[in-house]
Amino acid sequence: MAKQYKTLGDEIWKNRVEPMNAELFIFTYGSLVVQLVKDYEDYDQVNQQLDKMGYNIGVRLIEDFLARSGWGRCTDFRETMEVISKIGFKMFLNITPTVTSWASDNKSCSLVLDENPLNDFVELPLDAQQQLWYSNILCGVLRGALEMVQMQVEVKFVSCVLRGDDISEIRVQFVRHLQEEVPINDE
Repeated sequence: MAKQYKTLGDEIWKNRVEPMNAELFIFTYGSLVVQLVKDYEDYDQVNQQLDKMGYNIGVRLIEDFLARSGWGRCTDFRETMEVISKIGFKMFLNITPTVTSWASDNKSCSLVLDENPLNDFVELPLDAQQQLWYSNILCGVLRGALEMVQMQVEVKFVSCVLRGDDISEIRVQFVRHLQEEVPINDE
């Protein structure tokens, strides 16, 4: 099944995604992070802002993902993470993280990013290496997108090559299924 997801992700990337200049994207994101550091002067606040921005992006990005991929509902959290890894990340960043380190209850796993285009051309200052999660926007994107498909998750980076770690790893913990709610006074 994982091969089917990868094949679909590759097909969507080649035929349904309008390419953009990767370097422009990377440098724009870098400028955004630098501005947040200047504005907040506190790396914890910068991490929170990146997560919040990512969440807002994820809330909107899920519609694009569903429209372009034609994907329906996943059967469980495990399938959801495979689809995100092999189709979602491929569609939007042209990378395919490895889904690994599943908990015995299948409610948490890690996404290992062998490559992360957001990290290209980046070197963190020493004071930032232990506090700043430079690509934390990805955690927010995952959280926002999954919330829109009624999955509450906790998402956090546990390691990053920019901080001197061997790998970049995002840990995703399934919390609960959300109930679909009709907005108040909506008929």
